[in-house]
Amino acid sequence: MTEPAGKSPERRTRPVAVPVAAVLVAAAVGVTAWLGGLDDRPEPPPQQLRPGQLLDQGSFAVRFVESKLVVERAKDDFGTDKRYLDVVLNVTNKTDETVNVGSLPSGKSSGFGFGSSLLTMTPHIPSEWGGELFVLSKGVKSAQLHPAVPATVVARYELQGSAQPPDRVSYELGAFEKLHNGLEDTSRWFLETEGEALEDVENHKVVATITLPVESQGA
Repeated sequence: MTEPAGKSPERRTRPVAVPVAAVLVAAAVGVTAWLGGLDDRPEPPPQQLRPGQLLDQGSFAVRFVESKLVVERAKDDFGTDKRYLDVVLNVTNKTDETVNVGSLPSGKSSGFGFGSSLLTMTPHIPSEWGGELFVLSKGVKSAQLHPAVPATVVARYELQGSAQPPDRVSYELGAFEKLHNGLEDTSRWFLETEGEALEDVENHKVVATITLPVESQGA
């Protein structure tokens, strides 16, 4: 049968099928771009501690108690008085083994044990041998931190000559993470780093900061 003159057959518009998955992917990409990219989110700033506030360092829990000037009087007329800046902490060993309190960072040495987590102190106090770190119990010095036993730990810095103590001291603090060695089937605690674990042992992550006033006290 012949179509009427001047009229063309009706054209039907074919729907275009868009996969649902493609729509979801596009939406996700848009949201990610709007947020600036998931991988580009900045790390949270280090926690700012107050004196006496608890910091969980993984293998240790620590509180900074005080910082003070300590004067050690000469034992006789031939000796000289010694002056120290003491930073007093309360440290609990959270592991199940007795560990050495370690040593403080000094020069090219990053220290070890708990002491290595005291990454930097400002201002720097010049010293021939660096700061001393010890456990103090009933007036007796030791180096051992027993499991689950809160201990008084002192970071001691000798003031040279007529050097005056600062009004306050600040620390950048690190934390420890437990890493497993699959080849030896052993685990050890290491300071957290900014990059991949153990990639750069000098690039330790700062997890917290604290500032303490220095009190003038005689020993």
